[in-house]
Amino acid sequence: MNSPIQSTEDDLVFLDEPDHDEFSAVSQAQASWRIMIIDDDPDVHSATTFALGSLEIQHRPLSFVHAYSAAEAREILQREKDIAIILLDVVMEHEDAGLQLVNYIRKTLQLADVRIILRTGQPGYAPEIDAIRDYDINDYKTKSELTRTKLYTAVTSAIRSYEQICSISASRRGLEMIINASTELMAKHGLQNFASGVLTQITGLLNLDTEGFVCARQNPLGDENTVNDLRIIASTASMSHLVDRSLADLDRPSVLNLVSRSLGSKQSIYEADMTALYFNNAEKKDFTLFLEKGLQLNEMDRRLLEVFCGNVSVGLDNVILNSRLHNYAFYDLLTGLANRLKLLQTLNETLSSPLKEKSALSLIDIDHFAETNDALGHQFGDLLLYAVAQRLFNHFGTQCQLARVGSDTFALLGDQDLVNPDTILKLFTTPFQVDHQDVQLSATIGLIKLGDYEGDGSEALKDTNIALKRAKTNQRGGYEYFTRSMGVEIRERVLLMHALRAAFEHERLFLVYQPQIDMRTGKALGAEALLRWRTDEGKFIPPDQFIPIAEYSGLIVDIGEWVLRSALYELVHLRSMGYTEFQMAINVSQAQFSHPLFMQSLHKALQDTKAPPEFVELEITESMAMKDPDLLIKTLHQIKQLGVNISIDDFGTGFSSLSHLQKLDVDKLKIDRAFVNDIQQDASEGSIAKMIVQLGQNLGLTIIAEGVENQMQANTLQEYGCFLAQGYFYAKPLTQQDLRAWLQQRVQQQNLSANQN
Repeated sequence: MNSPIQSTEDDLVFLDEPDHDEFSAVSQAQASWRIMIIDDDPDVHSATTFALGSLEIQHRPLSFVHAYSAAEAREILQREKDIAIILLDVVMEHEDAGLQLVNYIRKTLQLADVRIILRTGQPGYAPEIDAIRDYDINDYKTKSELTRTKLYTAVTSAIRSYEQICSISASRRGLEMIINASTELMAKHGLQNFASGVLTQITGLLNLDTEGFVCARQNPLGDENTVNDLRIIASTASMSHLVDRSLADLDRPSVLNLVSRSLGSKQSIYEADMTALYFNNAEKKDFTLFLEKGLQLNEMDRRLLEVFCGNVSVGLDNVILNSRLHNYAFYDLLTGLANRLKLLQTLNETLSSPLKEKSALSLIDIDHFAETNDALGHQFGDLLLYAVAQRLFNHFGTQCQLARVGSDTFALLGDQDLVNPDTILKLFTTPFQVDHQDVQLSATIGLIKLGDYEGDGSEALKDTNIALKRAKTNQRGGYEYFTRSMGVEIRERVLLMHALRAAFEHERLFLVYQPQIDMRTGKALGAEALLRWRTDEGKFIPPDQFIPIAEYSGLIVDIGEWVLRSALYELVHLRSMGYTEFQMAINVSQAQFSHPLFMQSLHKALQDTKAPPEFVELEITESMAMKDPDLLIKTLHQIKQLGVNISIDDFGTGFSSLSHLQKLDVDKLKIDRAFVNDIQQDASEGSIAKMIVQLGQNLGLTIIAEGVENQMQANTLQEYGCFLAQGYFYAKPLTQQDLRAWLQQRVQQQNLSANQN
């Protein structure tokens, strides 16, 4: 076979091909472009390697892989990597073997980057336009037109295209790795976990087998970039002994210098034998990652690493924000102790573990803290709370879970031998040093043993609070353990409170009226409006059960306004029936009376109902007069300016002083039924009622007795000088319709008696 013609002109590559054994392929250097020749003609292999053997593209030589059939090519491509160009013959085993191989390369092997140049000596088998349209090839050449220059041009163009595509693919893969690594990092909680994750991801991304650590600034607000301010927070295995130590403890000046320069310049530093990667964030909680290896990176890898470092910096912001939110969510900012939410979390864990059997929970309430806070100021109060928290922590340390669960209430959860009320109370015997002052405090404690407790954490905390309230009621400075009877009692009260609210909203509360009589004439002068509650089942709930609950829940304010308006409307209606001298007495509770809008609601009720104020009487209890005398005097004065009368109910039970009584602008005293019941045949009995009558007379007040049940009591009271009364002897509390009928009957009897006389 003749050798190809060599001349200065551009010769045809396949004009006359030498035997392929006469030429050896260029040795495959690591940095060569790999060209795969697939053709069933050995001369084509020889001619191609001869034509391209001396070619260098982008300063890299070519190396060749040979396949002499489509089947052989399939086997080679399954194991060979980094093929840049495939020079593929169309017709081999059969007329479209090359085209089928194209589909196999692209679709089965998923080799999208490799450039495929289709070559054929029989173009009729694969028309150029159809081949380019239907198959993923990059160039199409007939062997009859393929000169050396055209082959150089086609291969050079294909390699440049392959290089660009590889660069794009590498960037894409790098970005995908960065995204995946960043996503994994976002799941890390806490600065140390995050730093460990960064170290792991960096060595994985760069495919490094090296040692390293991450160090962070201990004081993020500090201005000095010194090694004394840096702490190692994560490391690879061989450097784990450095974790939680200051960087200054590291006896390697070159490493200290590199890390300090990285933090000082706020940038990464790449040296021949080691690397410092810098990460910062908005909170100045920057840190540096040290790798005990130099990174020889090309430009693209360097840019990808910078992108990753940027993502890490953003992630660092998120970690610090999450840590801060975690602290806000689970810790008290003033004392540093756990808060209610953290306590509940630990409490639930305890209740579901074997620790439950020997555990106890206590609530520690500082006695009279509100008064101290008001007297000495909130700043002093905060210092006092911090001092209490420190003393509790210094004593119980990590043995128990300490928490601040209220303004002046602390919780202690742990072994019941440690959560001992005597031990806790003893801590308050020594004064607290606050702002150079000794402050003596006492505390009241509620406790619950969790061993046989069946509720969850929130219920246990609630029941401990029930015990605390019982202790505060019974004995300040003492303690109470929760019992089942306490729980039953409080739950019944809560159920009653909800039922009362529903009854009020669905208008199941109503008023009755007990007439007030002039015992000398038997004439009805007025009535006291009394609140009643009848359930859907027809059961009456006693007022002494539901009125305290209404007061405790605050519902009494709304109920009280409704009672006031309802009674005033009834007064107006009775006046329209001719009872123009009739007076209506209405009870006012402490909560209602002290409400800032009470005077406004009273004035508006009088306006809306058009009730004459001089025939309206508000009854307040003696205990109300004792709680805040100054507020009472001021409010009573405003009420009197409206023309409304004032009566003190249950007088004699509140132990009020005469000096207070003299200051109150009231019109009437009501003798409590307990003193009326004491009136017996023996004249020595009932002396308290007699003294109240005499006191009222001396102060120029009208006196009325309640609870009069027989003629003897009525006669005795009149002997004392009390002529007004109400009680079952005259009439039971009557409904609206019954009151009107009773009054009409009373008038008829009096008229009949007058006519007979």
